[in-house]
Amino acid sequence: MRPHLTTVCYHAQVRALGIDYGGRRIGLAVSDPTGLLARPLSTLTRAPGESDEAVARAILRVIADLEREGEPIGAIVIGLPRRLDGSPNEQTPLVLAFAERLRTLTTIPVALQGERLTSREAESRLALREKDWRRRKAQLDAAAAAVMLQDYLDARRTPGVPDSDAY
Repeated sequence: MRPHLTTVCYHAQVRALGIDYGGRRIGLAVSDPTGLLARPLSTLTRAPGESDEAVARAILRVIADLEREGEPIGAIVIGLPRRLDGSPNEQTPLVLAFAERLRTLTTIPVALQGERLTSREAESRLALREKDWRRRKAQLDAAAAAVMLQDYLDARRTPGVPDSDAY
């Protein structure tokens, strides 16, 4: 009788970090390890005159904190703003430059994902459970990052749906 050999495949589960990049606030979201669900994480406040490199390093510190907690990040997804017709807006080149800066500082893959109307969707969702607009405003950027990251995750597992606006 021959012994039965079983191949065991361990798939390392890693999370994705979503970034809603802004001039004053940067919303962060994180996926679950399976890549099915995104949730708001936090909002970084950018000091006046703070460079993209300083912001990128702050994000890398957040990633290091997550990894110390046993939540490795395997992808960074940055929301790419565009007009409703898909053309670039005034924020698009700033986000592209930030993405390039981040790519020079980490080996984690950086992807871009369209973020049209994510802030509006996040505001609508927050308004359902939080009536105080001041509290909603404090949560909006991280919630918008979660909406954008969820769109990215959904597109990656849905056949026939175009992937992110990767560059």
